[in-house]
Amino acid sequence: MEKAITIGSVVYSRAGRDEGRYYIVTEIVSDGFVRIVDGDVRRLDKAKLKKLKHVKVTGDVIESVAGKIKTGAVIYDSEIREALRRYNS
Repeated sequence: MEKAITIGSVVYSRAGRDEGRYYIVTEIVSDGFVRIVDGDVRRLDKAKLKKLKHVKVTGDVIESVAGKIKTGAVIYDSEIREALRRYNS
């Protein structure tokens, strides 16, 4: 069974230059694409457009980040980095 992907989901990149890193989904563009950030290489102002088949959904959702994205509140790259610290270390 495939895990559902939502805003705030933690995903693992399986292909591309960013292979092997964890990211947070900031936008679901369409059925086959999402925008992802890590707060370091891929910051919020330049989110990466990635095909769903190139990411693996971990099943974890960072609720604090998801809530801010959904409500339009100000969110900083440092919050993204802190949320992904345990994944990308």
